[in-house]
Amino acid sequence: REIAIDKPYLNFPVKTGAPKKRVTLLAGGKELHSFDIELADAEPDWWAFFDATPLRGKTVTVKADKLADTSKGLSAIDQTTEIKDVKDLYRESRRPQFHFSSRRGWLNDPNGLVCYQGEYHLFYQHNPYGWNWGNMHWGHAVSQDLVHWKELPVALYPDAHGTMFSGSVVVDVSNTAGFQTGAEAPLVAMFTAAGKPFTQGLAFSNDRGRTWKKYEGNPVLPHIAAENRDPKVIWYAPQRKWVMALYLDKSDYALFASPDLKRWTKLCDVTLPGDSECPEFFEIAVDGDAKNTRWIFYGANGKYLVGKFDGTNFLPESKPQALQDGNTWYASQTFNNIPPADGRRILIPWGRNGDLHRGMPFNQMMGLPVQLTLHNTDTGLRRSFRFGSTSHT
Repeated sequence: REIAIDKPYLNFPVKTGAPKKRVTLLAGGKELHSFDIELADAEPDWWAFFDATPLRGKTVTVKADKLADTSKGLSAIDQTTEIKDVKDLYRESRRPQFHFSSRRGWLNDPNGLVCYQGEYHLFYQHNPYGWNWGNMHWGHAVSQDLVHWKELPVALYPDAHGTMFSGSVVVDVSNTAGFQTGAEAPLVAMFTAAGKPFTQGLAFSNDRGRTWKKYEGNPVLPHIAAENRDPKVIWYAPQRKWVMALYLDKSDYALFASPDLKRWTKLCDVTLPGDSECPEFFEIAVDGDAKNTRWIFYGANGKYLVGKFDGTNFLPESKPQALQDGNTWYASQTFNNIPPADGRRILIPWGRNGDLHRGMPFNQMMGLPVQLTLHNTDTGLRRSFRFGSTSHT
């Protein structure tokens, strides 16, 4: 079907559980985007949307593989100025009101948590076209208070290197990567491209995260082992370099360093028994004393090590401990670039919750933001969480 784009949104009818179709969007014979979708042949359960704003004034060809001749899926695709059924957004019967959830589709791991100019950015693993996992993009939302969130357009789309798996975002204040084009410090995302093989790439924004461009030199870190993924990048001020924690395979991780986010060298290996994927690595004060700090390294399940880091080697001083004891907490990440005057280490997990949202046009949610602190106890250094006026050690 050919569609002359004159409105911001293309809405696709979805029937959850229907056979998946491969839909491809083309313009001028060039593929723009493709994805798997349970395209409804008749009455849909809900409507997925594609932001067609950049394509206004162009004619787009929409193709769907393995579509029956009797299917009404293509003819039902609808152009609108607002998201279809927008009146029902956030009023659905099973919509969380305090936990962040995406407008439409699937959500999992938080990605790229970063604070810049008074805005907290939450990126996340996102399937815009289905109720279940798949088609990994980076969704995006911003907040000024970590309670009220405004969703922005999808930040990262799949590309020739693969779908967009987890990663992190930094503020490149000194423009080490050379991406800056204006007065704003660039936000730089490092992500896993989940292709064959898995590699690590960069994207950057010069307008406070509103639009993103992939680095033409991707991948910046080629395949190392298995499905190596989920880079968490921080700035290590004592040696003026970037440090990245990366998952390799099984319970094996590694730390890497770079002067410019583009060239990476390996520093050391880290083993985290009982955990895998989604590493987090940061420095934190002990009992609030900025002169007495330790480093925390943990994985997706929340097994964490307390230790010291000299810029090259991470030396654990504890055995793996449980970051949390709940059943809706996974792949948590903490915010980069919290202002020093604030000083909090703020964490958001994926609040995975099974079939809680069945029948809804969205699925899954984030956990509530919490403040993470580290304290001396009778059994050694232990983490503590705080949300509002309550705490748990």
